[in-house]
Amino acid sequence: MLTVDFSRLSLKAGTRVLDAGCGGGRHLCESFRTSGVDVAGVDLKWDDLCKARGYLNLMAGETSGRWVVAQADVTKLPFTDGSFDIVVCSEVLEHIEDNRAAVRELVRVLKPGGDLVVTVPRYGPERICWAISRAYHQEPGGHIRIYKKKELQSLLEAAGVQCRRIRYRHGLHAPYWWLKCLVGHKNETFPLVRAYRKFLEWEIMRRPLLTALMDRILNPLIGKSIIFYLKKGYR
Repeated sequence: MLTVDFSRLSLKAGTRVLDAGCGGGRHLCESFRTSGVDVAGVDLKWDDLCKARGYLNLMAGETSGRWVVAQADVTKLPFTDGSFDIVVCSEVLEHIEDNRAAVRELVRVLKPGGDLVVTVPRYGPERICWAISRAYHQEPGGHIRIYKKKELQSLLEAAGVQCRRIRYRHGLHAPYWWLKCLVGHKNETFPLVRAYRKFLEWEIMRRPLLTALMDRILNPLIGKSIIFYLKKGYR
C-alpha cells in the first residue's frame, strides 16, 4: 500500500532516492521500478530491512538501478550533504522524539532543488484513535505525537524546504483503525476486524472503480495520512 504518489516526482535514470525509515520497502521498491534509479533505504528495525533487501534482490534483474539498505537512525543519517535527488520519509516522524533533528537531516542530505516527501498520520483520524485506545499510542516505539497540518508544515519549511502541495490518502483505512482501537488495536481475530482487513486487501489488489471513487471522496474528509510534497531551495 503506497502513501506517496510517485507520479508527482521526477523519477528517471540517474535519480538517487532515499527512503528514510523504509520499513519493509514499499516506497523503496516502487521508486526502484523505474529503470536506472538508484535507491537507498535506512531503518532501525533489522527484520524490516531484511524484507526490503529480499524484495530489492528479486527486482534487481528487472532494472538497471543500484540499491543499498542500512540500519541507521533518521536523526543521524550516514550520508554526505546533498546526496539525493528525492527523499521520502513516510509515517516516521510521529515515532521520533527529536523530530527537529530528523527533519534537519532529511533536508541536509537532499540536493538543492530536490524533492522531499513527508507523510504522517492525519490529525483528526489519529486523534480519534488516541481517544478510543490508550494502548494504541503507549506501546514502545509507537506514536508519541499527533501533528496538526500547519505545525508540521512550519517545522519542515523552517529547515529549508518549501511546501508545494498537500494531499490526503487512505480514507477507507481510517474506520478500520477506529474499529481496531475499539476491540484492541492488536486484536486481529475479532470477526469484524478480520472482515474489514480482507476487504482492504481485496481493494488494494483489485482496485475496483467503485472503491477507488469512495476512497477519493473520503480522502479529504477522513484520509488516514497527510502527505507533504516539498522542494528544497537553492542557497
